[in-house]
Order: sequence, then C-alpha cells, then structure tokens
Amino acid sequence: MMKTGVWDWLVHQWQWPAAALVAATVLLCLLPVVILPHGAAITLVYLQLPAYMIHQGEEHVGDRFRSYANRTLGNGREVLTRAATFWINSLGVWLVDLLSLYAALVFGPGAGLSAAYLALVNAILHIVGAVARRESNPGLVTAVFLFLPLGIACLWMTAAETTWIAHAIGLGVAVAVHLVIVGYVMLQRGANRSAA
Repeated sequence: MMKTGVWDWLVHQWQWPAAALVAATVLLCLLPVVILPHGAAITLVYLQLPAYMIHQGEEHVGDRFRSYANRTLGNGREVLTRAATFWINSLGVWLVDLLSLYAALVFGPGAGLSAAYLALVNAILHIVGAVARRESNPGLVTAVFLFLPLGIACLWMTAAETTWIAHAIGLGVAVAVHLVIVGYVMLQRGANRSAA
C-alpha cells in the first residue's frame, strides 16, 4: 500500500478525523447559502453529514474508537485496522450521506432518509453498547446529543411526504452498512483465533 502523500497523511498519520472536523465546519458554514433555501427537510438531510463528521471526531481523534473496539471486540487483538476504519467511515458514512443528499434533492426529502437512519442506528448501537458494558464508549456523547435529535427531526419533517417504502429503504441501507462492519469485525476475530 502507498505510504506517502495523502494516504500516509490521512491514514498512517491518522489525520482524517481532524480533517473531518474541518470539513464539518466548512459544511456548516455553507448551510445558509447552499441548503437553507431548499427547506427544512432537505436541510435536516444535509445536516446528517457534518453531524456525523463531528461524531467521527469524538470517536476517532486520538484513535479512541479503534483502540476501544480492538480491546473490547478483539480481546486486545486488532479487528479494526487503520485502513479499514478509514474506508468504513469514508464509504459507509460520507458516501452514503452524500448520495442521500443528492437523492433528496432530486426525488424529495424522503429519498434522503438513509442519512437519518444511518445516524439513528449508530446512536442506538452506541447506547446499547454502553448499557450492556456499563461503560461509556467513544462516540456516545454525540450519538445521544446530535444523532438522536437530528435523526428524529429529519424523520418528523419528512413524515407527511414520505412513504413506508422510503423508510424501509433508508433503514435497510443503514442496517446494511452496520452489518457489513459487524461482519468485517467478526471475520477479523475469526482470523485472529485461527492465527493464535
């Protein structure tokens, strides 16, 4: 793998979480001129991405979530590599939220519900994990105070014009993204056991 340039800076030097926080700030600064004119429902779909980037800052600055996952899910062995964590967050979050926003702009706010459900499913997993383990986890604060209110508000604002099919697709995408992550971690755990 390339260990120089942008990849090295983002992943090997673990700068992508800080870069995501800067990107979130830029996206929030663009809100009044780019998105607000499209109405409240589209604005709430748009806000899912900067909110998720702020959440990623809480999770990943200082490599907190990956270290936590490797300790708790991997029993001290690496089940989440730096590269995997980056790709999970860039493809499974940034890309999904961006596609949701474009879908909402083209087909209406209900087509962007994947972004809201992605945040809500993630929030539920953080909360359930904290209750089950009786300890906080990296990302719990923003999951509770950003994801829950923004996700619920997005569902509420689109309720009148959204079909159950749009909800099913949005929830299905969010669950599928999280199942891919769980599947990856389980495969890594199995590989670690085989290697032991």
